[in-house]
Amino acid sequence: MDFVIRLFPLWAIALSLLAYFSPAPFAELKPAIVPLLTVIMFSMGLTLSIDDFKRALSMPRLIITGLFLQYSIMPLAALAIATMLQLDPALTIGMILVGASPGGTASNVITYLARGNVALSISLTSISTIIAIVLTPAITLLIADTSIQVPAGKMFISILYIVIFPVALGLALKHFFAYRIKTVEHYLPLVAVAAIVLIIAIITALNVKQFSQLGITVLLAVILHNVAGLLTGYASARLMSYPEKECRTLAIEVGMQNSGLAVALAIKHFTAAAALPGAIFSIWHNISGSALALFWSNKRD
Repeated sequence: MDFVIRLFPLWAIALSLLAYFSPAPFAELKPAIVPLLTVIMFSMGLTLSIDDFKRALSMPRLIITGLFLQYSIMPLAALAIATMLQLDPALTIGMILVGASPGGTASNVITYLARGNVALSISLTSISTIIAIVLTPAITLLIADTSIQVPAGKMFISILYIVIFPVALGLALKHFFAYRIKTVEHYLPLVAVAAIVLIIAIITALNVKQFSQLGITVLLAVILHNVAGLLTGYASARLMSYPEKECRTLAIEVGMQNSGLAVALAIKHFTAAAALPGAIFSIWHNISGSALALFWSNKRD
């Protein structure tokens, strides 16, 4: 089983290629994305304890740094990369929307698989999502000189149903039935891997049309943006002398955005072209994050 888990980036790429060339069966699974994420978060809750969250919240300096990087470095890096590569205005807006979005739920999964600090990851994702209600439109207005509305109510409900509730249920079961949970705990990473690989394939199938418009310049922009977040997050935690687990976590949280929100905002307020960077980012950051998690999961702290 461990061998299967270690190769999960290959499974993600293989299934994504299958979804690209035969999208219909995977596209039909779109309604399964949220339940799959919920299952993953519940599985992670079974591996956590209240003490894990107490330790995470006892690191306010790291949390503030993560939020600062999320809402400063990422949108500014998006603008700098778009300018450097001379992207057109629509694609530039799309890049900025990705940069100004909160951390994505997938970051919690990747942190789990990378043997990072999952409680810290969940805390950062939750807080960044809540403050995104104000910061995402404000930053977009400031940098791109355009005003957008963020679906605050929907975002809050999503974070409750997808993250908070399933993790809390897992925590409760772990607390009251620790012995029984221990018998299945070994299989939980496999559950997470299978679910995230299927989610990546579904996202690929749903964005086949956008990928047909893909230019090498846009792909390069997305890769550079993702790498900038990963490196900045890791380096910042390392400079503050935090342990390896926290360095990994901050790298993943800063580098992996809620690109689904960026796509939704782009389609609603701008053009299909503006949604392209977010659509590509959805695939790329899951694959790059999976590869990074594979490397870290096989590396001693």
